[in-house]
Amino acid sequence: EIALVGKYVGLHDAYLSVVESLAHAGIINDVKVDIRWVDSETLTDESAAQALEGCQGVLVPGGFGSRGIDGMLAAVKYAREHKVPYFGICLGMQMAVVEFARHAAGLAGAHSSELCPDTPHPVIDLMPDQVGVTAKGGTMRLGAYPCHLTSPEGPCGRAYGVQDISERHRHRYEFNNDYREVLTSKGLVFAGLSPDGRLVEAVEIPDHPWFVGVQFHPEFKSRPNKAHPLF
Repeated sequence: EIALVGKYVGLHDAYLSVVESLAHAGIINDVKVDIRWVDSETLTDESAAQALEGCQGVLVPGGFGSRGIDGMLAAVKYAREHKVPYFGICLGMQMAVVEFARHAAGLAGAHSSELCPDTPHPVIDLMPDQVGVTAKGGTMRLGAYPCHLTSPEGPCGRAYGVQDISERHRHRYEFNNDYREVLTSKGLVFAGLSPDGRLVEAVEIPDHPWFVGVQFHPEFKSRPNKAHPLF
């Protein structure tokens, strides 16, 4: 049973690609994957244990806007602290970084500047060359981009079995490189980088059974006869 924590759970088709990818993964592993739909708008730190207890994994998928963000952060915190396998995709990766910055690195008020422009610690932010650009569609990172996996022994490295991959993207905001050192010192691993090392594509937490956040959308490449490695 996998808890899918999102803001659009009232319309299951909004996450169809993710649900199908979980089914593909079930096929290759000879298991049936049950989805536990969890509304991130109603989830809190206090209710997370009851809402997520007993599931074998927590997945926070992509999305846009500030609605339901606190619930996603509560899901990340529960999964990280209770050692429940966690998979964050796009926004789910960004919220994993925000939660880690707040509660593991002590950066109070850390957030994405997309969702909280006044945050004192914009761990997710626009790249410098995007600042001032107002045509949002033109600044999005869309389509396939190469990624170099830095940790062959980590969850991503073991899943893919290779170090150089290509994955599809659909986002605008990126990890803020100003916070690489402080988050690394607290245990966050930057497991995937753009070939030039400039963009953070994947994060992991080593002292956890399986904690992965990816900036890209692996669900776009999963197929019934070829499950995506991360799923």
